[in-house]
Amino acid sequence: MRRSFVLGLSALALAITSFGASAQDIQERTIKFGHLNNAGHPTSLGVRKFAEIVTAKSGGKIKVQEFAASALGNELQQQSALQGGVQEMLVASTTSLNGIVKEFGLLDFPFLFANAKQADSLVDGPLGKMLTAKLPEKGVVVLGFFDLGFRNVTNSKRPIMKGSDLEGLKLRVIPNPVFLETFKTFKANPVPMAFAELYGALESKAVDGQENPFAVIESSKLYEVQKYVSGTNHVYATNPIQISKRFWDRLSPVEQKIIQDAATEAQNWQRVVSREVSSKALGELTAKGMLYNDIPAAELAKMRAEVRPVYDKFSAAYDPAVVTLFKAELERVSKL
Repeated sequence: MRRSFVLGLSALALAITSFGASAQDIQERTIKFGHLNNAGHPTSLGVRKFAEIVTAKSGGKIKVQEFAASALGNELQQQSALQGGVQEMLVASTTSLNGIVKEFGLLDFPFLFANAKQADSLVDGPLGKMLTAKLPEKGVVVLGFFDLGFRNVTNSKRPIMKGSDLEGLKLRVIPNPVFLETFKTFKANPVPMAFAELYGALESKAVDGQENPFAVIESSKLYEVQKYVSGTNHVYATNPIQISKRFWDRLSPVEQKIIQDAATEAQNWQRVVSREVSSKALGELTAKGMLYNDIPAAELAKMRAEVRPVYDKFSAAYDPAVVTLFKAELERVSKL
């Protein structure tokens, strides 16, 4: 009996010692976490969930401050601040990473996925790991991927029922060579522009339209300045959860584990919420007066065929090992 009691005390002492060591390894910190979307958008909800988990896991020592709606600058400005260690965290499209590791452009190729499960499997699998492994030497660590959803075209001129309906339209696109080339294929006039400038450009008719997931269109109130929304589903957007490598290296192993675990939990939660919001957002858009149309399957098939040269052009400029894995992974996820 006494031996059991002593062993129990020893175990308790070890637990207390371990806890003390862990507690000392967690310092008071505030993380600036920026993104482009409005407060309340699924990206914002994911950041808030991450903040909640980090606070709980760190015993309140690590706090996360959300900066929504490009409050810390446009995407490229925030990306630069992240690399320089001025900003701790960012969640944004893969576009800003293309300028750092060009092979991230593979994730922006048009018409890759039939559903969200395929997209998750691609970025969570070997390809996502290969791409993110190239980033730390560039000053960025990726902790996971939030969902943004399928991108769809809106405009003020006409419904898009086929590829040729895009001809002549001035469309704001992400400043990304793959996006530019994709829309040039359909003889549109793609205009690269920071997201923060988009609403004003649509309102002033500087551009006719844009492309974004339904939840972004709704939360950014683009229904106020756009008439038509077409289910092009041309790109599935996933948003890397990024942390500054300079900041990451200053963290203790205990702090790193807290933040990585929180990012994984927040990612899994956010993906579910984002897809629920997206399914409701289209209804909100039509309720607010936008006219929605699907694109016939035969026309979508033609559009996929038309953009095949985009794949070939950019793949030729990428690391062959990454492209080979990309093709193998696409084959794998296509069965999901």
